[in-house]
Amino acid sequence: MEKLLLAVLLFAFLPEGMTQRDLKGKVFIFPEQSDTAYVTLIPRVRKPLRSFTLCLKAFTDLTRTYSLFSYNTKFRDNELLLFASKKGEYELYIGNAKVAFKVPQFRHGPVHLCVSWESVSGIAELWMNGKPVGRKGLRRGYTLGRDAKIILGQEQDSFGGNFDAKQSFVGEIWDVYLWDHVVSFKNLCFTCYTGIILNWRALSYQAKGYVVVKPRL
Repeated sequence: MEKLLLAVLLFAFLPEGMTQRDLKGKVFIFPEQSDTAYVTLIPRVRKPLRSFTLCLKAFTDLTRTYSLFSYNTKFRDNELLLFASKKGEYELYIGNAKVAFKVPQFRHGPVHLCVSWESVSGIAELWMNGKPVGRKGLRRGYTLGRDAKIILGQEQDSFGGNFDAKQSFVGEIWDVYLWDHVVSFKNLCFTCYTGIILNWRALSYQAKGYVVVKPRL
């Protein structure tokens, strides 16, 4: 009864146009290049982050640069950004500082990306398709700001906007999760919800422009 009441209250306070759904087995499809199509994700809690783990799955045949996950605050662009800078390389931005990870060449197909970062050491770690890519350091001692705008499909050059079509994502994204701590990738548990900020199984979001939700192939 308490869980049902909590769900009703959460739905009642969702911003206008927001949807909350269990998206198990579903994907967001971004069918074409644009500067108008994107999905805004609403975190379950709003808090500063001194560590995090982000996981998502994606499929695209783009050969240009594109954004996978954009987290901006009113005070700083690229507070947290996962960006494909070119084929075989992903960039992680923390507080507008970046490190690049070169990944092994892989056959055309879906990718499962997970990245973690902790303030105390500044160490960021990237895994692709269940295998470690490497660890690098940036923004030691930094704290990610609260009240962020979180967007899939576009890279924010200002808070919630100023998109560039040439950096837009074209393809499919699914299974997006964000935790407020470093999760062991060897024992990753998508049904363990402790400290979870974005949960694909109970996702609050708002889609704008040409974005389609479909079953995963």
